[in-house]
Amino acid sequence: MKNKSTLSIITCLLLCISAQKGFSQLKGDRLLGGIGLDAGSQAPAETFSLLVPLYFYDASSLKNANGNKIAEPNFNMFITGVGGSYVSSLKILGANYGASVLLPFAQNRIQGNNVDSKSSFAYSDTYLQPFQLGWKTKVADVVFSYGMYIPTGKYEFGGSSNAGLGMFTNEFQTGTTLRLDPKGSISFSSLFSYEIHNDKKGTDIKPGDILSIEGGLGKTWYTFNGSKIPSSIIKAGAVYYMQFKTSNDELPAPAIITPYANSIYLPGKDHVYSAGLEGNILLTKSRMLFGLRWFDEFSAVNRFQGNTFFVTIAHVFSTASKKKAE
Repeated sequence: MKNKSTLSIITCLLLCISAQKGFSQLKGDRLLGGIGLDAGSQAPAETFSLLVPLYFYDASSLKNANGNKIAEPNFNMFITGVGGSYVSSLKILGANYGASVLLPFAQNRIQGNNVDSKSSFAYSDTYLQPFQLGWKTKVADVVFSYGMYIPTGKYEFGGSSNAGLGMFTNEFQTGTTLRLDPKGSISFSSLFSYEIHNDKKGTDIKPGDILSIEGGLGKTWYTFNGSKIPSSIIKAGAVYYMQFKTSNDELPAPAIITPYANSIYLPGKDHVYSAGLEGNILLTKSRMLFGLRWFDEFSAVNRFQGNTFFVTIAHVFSTASKKKAE
């Protein structure tokens, strides 16, 4: 019996030492749930939006390759910050050019399947989208963009208080919003985002590529207060997201030992699905936007599963000249 136990331990160690890929589920930069009903649309031309996002994620379980619960981490992540989004009147290939930036602060930023990870509130990784094109027709909107996640947050290999993921990430996006009725009050949207990651700082660790799909089916209502111009625009409906790891993480054998001792390594690629609800209102006089999304995850494989809440508070500025506005 003793020899069999020793042999089992040696076998496990040899597997760890020889493993090069596929035995970790490292997270990407994209925050699922950050976009919903208007996923495939660009904001109106000649506007600048200043926004404050509030992102909450509650991980209630950790699922294995069979979708079975293997841990109950009771793990919570919170991210907020200040963002800005600009859409110009400049036309490129018939589309309006836009750009955006997000300066985030995070608490308990998820690095991987670490059930004991905790970190204090600190500045995280900067998101910059220097290039976005948006097309609008009577029946549909189309967007295409390139963005990058810059590793500005604190990151130390194996550290317990990391606020960032320690890697530069390229993100390519394309999507559409389809108007399903003549008035355009009912719409369905989808946005496809593809992340390509570089190595983490000071390591040969490289998370696999990730595909995320987000959107929703919604309806728009207009309220009037004695004027032809709506006093508010309300939009509500069902939203969804799904995410798939499309290539294995690259994790050299030495990285498996000690630095991630609290992590659970799961072979294969991870994925998750989610469905929820969204409601938002734009007050046209004050140009204030308030939005709330809730998602319930299901059918997770090799990753956390839980609930996502996303609150948006924004002010929309018009950048059109006074003469043109008149």
